[in-house]
Amino acid sequence: MKTIIDLFEESVRKYPDLPYLWEKTNGAFKPTSYSQTKELVRSFAAGLIAIGVEKEDKVAILAEGCNAWMISELGIFYAAAVDVPLSIKLEEASDLMFRLVHSESRFIVVSGNQLPKIRKIVGNLPNVQKVIVAGTINDLAENEILWDDVKRLGDEFLSDAANCELLNERIASVKPTSFANITYTSGTTADPKGIVLTHSNYSSNVEQALSLMDIPVGYKTLLILPLDHCFAHVAGMYSFMACGASIGTVQVGRTPMETLKNIPINIKEFKPNLLLSVPALAKNFKKNIENGIRAKGKVTEMLFNAGLKVAYAYNKEGFNKGTGLSFMLKPLVSLFDRIIFTKLRDVFGGELDFFIGGGALLDIELQRFYYAIGIPMYQGYGLSEATPIISSNAAKKHKLGSSGFLVRPMELKIMDDSGNALPVGEKGEIVIKGGNVMHGYWRNEKATAETVIDGWLHTGDMGYMDKDGFLYVMGRFKSLLIGSDGEKYSPEGIEEALVAHCKMIDQVILYNSQNAYTIALIVPNKEAMKRYANAHQHHHQGWDTVEGKKHAIEELNKEIAQFRKGGHLAGMFPERWLPATFAILPEGFTEQNGMMNSTMKIVRGKVEAAYKDVIENLYKNNGKHIYGDYNIKSLS
Repeated sequence: MKTIIDLFEESVRKYPDLPYLWEKTNGAFKPTSYSQTKELVRSFAAGLIAIGVEKEDKVAILAEGCNAWMISELGIFYAAAVDVPLSIKLEEASDLMFRLVHSESRFIVVSGNQLPKIRKIVGNLPNVQKVIVAGTINDLAENEILWDDVKRLGDEFLSDAANCELLNERIASVKPTSFANITYTSGTTADPKGIVLTHSNYSSNVEQALSLMDIPVGYKTLLILPLDHCFAHVAGMYSFMACGASIGTVQVGRTPMETLKNIPINIKEFKPNLLLSVPALAKNFKKNIENGIRAKGKVTEMLFNAGLKVAYAYNKEGFNKGTGLSFMLKPLVSLFDRIIFTKLRDVFGGELDFFIGGGALLDIELQRFYYAIGIPMYQGYGLSEATPIISSNAAKKHKLGSSGFLVRPMELKIMDDSGNALPVGEKGEIVIKGGNVMHGYWRNEKATAETVIDGWLHTGDMGYMDKDGFLYVMGRFKSLLIGSDGEKYSPEGIEEALVAHCKMIDQVILYNSQNAYTIALIVPNKEAMKRYANAHQHHHQGWDTVEGKKHAIEELNKEIAQFRKGGHLAGMFPERWLPATFAILPEGFTEQNGMMNSTMKIVRGKVEAAYKDVIENLYKNNGKHIYGDYNIKSLS
C-alpha cells in the first residue's frame, strides 16, 4: 500500500523534467514540471505548518480548478493534514456552513471568486483560524492571508535546517491508512455525508484504474470536471501523476458562465489526449456539434446523418464492430470519416483519443454518436464511497451500453434482498470489496455500519453481470418506480432514451408510486418545438398561437409514441413503464433551482416535491389531457 505522497515522489524521481501541471497565463498554456511542482508543494506545506496547521487538521479547499488547487492539496498532505474539497457550486450559506462545521475545518483555502461566500459566514465559524486566499486581493480582512504569502512564509521556514527536518517528519508520519480527505456527497438529502477516503483508498483505486487502461508517458488531459470530486482525483490528477502524464485546468473566468465558455476554447488550444466527462457535458458537446452542422446547410447535414447511420451499422456495440456482413461498410465508414468526422475532431483539438464518462448512466445512443465521430466515450461506473472507480469500458475492451469490466483487484457480487449472491444475468444490488472501499462516513457510525458490512460496500445500485464479464448498472434502488401491481422498475434508462430519441425533450423525470400508470415531467426543447410549429403551421397558426403550440405538443406526444407498439423503437421497454401522459414544465432542472446537484444529476426528490400538485393533477380524471392550460402556459 502507498500514500499519495509516495505516488507523487516516485513520479518526481522518474519524470523530474516532464510537465505535470498546465495553466493558461498571458494567453497560453504554460507547464510546471514534476520537480518544480514538488518545490512548490514543499513550500506551501511548510507555510501551512508556519501558520499553525497541525497533524490531522482539516483544511478545506473552495476554489476553481487551477495549479494552486492541486499544489494546495498536495501541500496539505505533506503537512500531514486532511483535505476537505468543497464544490464551488455550493451557493447557499447553510450548505457551506454545514460542511465546514461538520468536517471541523480549521483552515480554508479559497479563490478570490469564492471569497465572498466565506466572508458571509466566517463569523459563524469559530473553529476557522485562517482563510488562505488564492489570487490578488487588496482588502484582506482579519484572519485572511494570501496564498502566495503562505508559500513565502514556507520558504522562510525552510531556511532553518531544523524546520526542514520538521517537515520531513510530518511527511514520514503519513501512512497509507491516514485520512487523505473528507469528500461530501452532493446533498440530495438534508444532511450530506462526509466520505472519509484514505491515502491507500486513492493509491489502490489508481492501481485498479490502470488495470483498465494505459496512460502513456506525456499524455495530457484537461480537467473540465470539478476538482472536488474523487473521479477527477483518481481518473485525472493521480492516475496521470502515476504515469508521468500531465493535467491542465480550464481558464478561470470572472463568472461561472465565462469559465464555462472557456471550456471549448481551452480544449482546442490545449489539444488533450483524453477527457473526463459526465452525461450533461456530453449532451452539450453533442448539441453544439449538431447545431454547427445544421448551420452549414442541408447538404452538410444530410452527409452528416448518412455518415452516422453507416457508422452505427458498422460499429454496432463496439466489441462486435465490423462483424458479419457489416465489414462491407468499412470503405464507406472511412470515406465519411475523412470528409466529415475528422473536421469535427478538430473542435476537440485534433488529438483526443477518447472520453471516459462517469457520474450517471450514459445513454447508449450518446455512446454510439461519439464512437461514430471517432472519439469514443467509454462509460464507467463508480461512486464516491468506492473512491470512485468500480468498472469502465476501455479501448482494449468495451461493449457500448454496458458500464464496462471490473477494476482489478476487487471483488463484486450481485445480491438479492436476502443477501444471497445471484448468478450471471440476474439483477440485484451491486456489492463490492477491495482497497477502494471508503474508511467510512465522517462522524456517522450508523450510516457507515449500514453501508459497509464485513468489508463489503453496499452501493444501493441495481445491476447485473453479463456472460462476457461486463457490468450493467440499472439505476439507484431509491429511484425505483413502483407500479400499481407492486412491480418495481428503474426509470433512468427510459429517461435517457426519451432525451436521446425525442428532439423536443431536453430533460425528463418519470413518476409512479403504485399508481395505475406512469407519468412524465418534461422540460421541453422549446426551440425544436417552435421550429416544428412554424414549419407545419395550419391557417397561419404558428408558434405564437395556442393552436400552434398544440400542434407542437402533438408532435412531442408522437415522439414518445415511437417507443410503443407500432413505433420503430417498440420493445425497448415494457409499455406499462412508458408515460401515459405528461406535464410540460415551465423551467429546466438546474443547480440554481436546486433540482440538479453539483455533479449534474437531477435530484428526483426535489423535483417531485416542487411539482407535487402537477403530479396529483396528472392522476385526476382529466390528467391524460395533454393540451391543457398548464402545458400551453409552460410553453409561453
